Amino acid sequence: MDRPYRLLIMIVKTIWRMGARAGEALGHACRNAHVVDVIPRHRSRRGCGAFRRVSHRHASMKHVDLTTTPLTLHPFTVADAQRVLSGEVDPHDGWEGGYAFTDEPELLSEYVRAVRETGDPAPFGPYLVRRQRDGLAIGGVNLFGPPDADGVVEFAFGLVPAVRGQGLAVDTVVEVLGLARSAGAAAVRAEAEIGNLPARRALERAGLFESGRLGDVITYEARL
Repeated sequence: MDRPYRLLIMIVKTIWRMGARAGEALGHACRNAHVVDVIPRHRSRRGCGAFRRVSHRHASMKHVDLTTTPLTLHPFTVADAQRVLSGEVDPHDGWEGGYAFTDEPELLSEYVRAVRETGDPAPFGPYLVRRQRDGLAIGGVNLFGPPDADGVVEFAFGLVPAVRGQGLAVDTVVEVLGLARSAGAAAVRAEAEIGNLPARRALERAGLFESGRLGDVITYEARL
């Protein structure tokens, strides 16, 4: 199924699945969608893919919309999920290509339950990447926070095929760096498969450097 909503599945599934299962689900979704993706497969000691209760300091922070030309990172909130589940339609629910992400109600329900049980991860968690000029979703971002003991936050992103070659992957990563910095992270980390040249180029052009390799996966990092 090569549908844009797989990117929504990506950013929601990685919130509530634990450990390696989160990485596998994310990688499967991204590969099937044929997107420019960054896959955090190898978890740190804390298990960055886990959905955890955040501290009061992080829980009190508000969602942040970061707007530049030509992208907006828009947090995908519980209110968004509940609105979609209720059948209320918003023009911004549309993905590039005209698809509205309403075909996976069970995933949205699980996301709502996870937040109720373990706490709102904001300002970390899932974001939609929206195109500024028309508001359509063109991808997804997930920040696996809060930061670990070293102040590092891992992230993943994916963009739909229709927007390839426009430099938007680099713009997306730059916005992620700004978001992580504003949320108190000291550094970011992401992983990409060796053969995923578009993702690697996007990370490098946004200022991340290669910090290690394991098998067919390269780890990238950047201080903020």
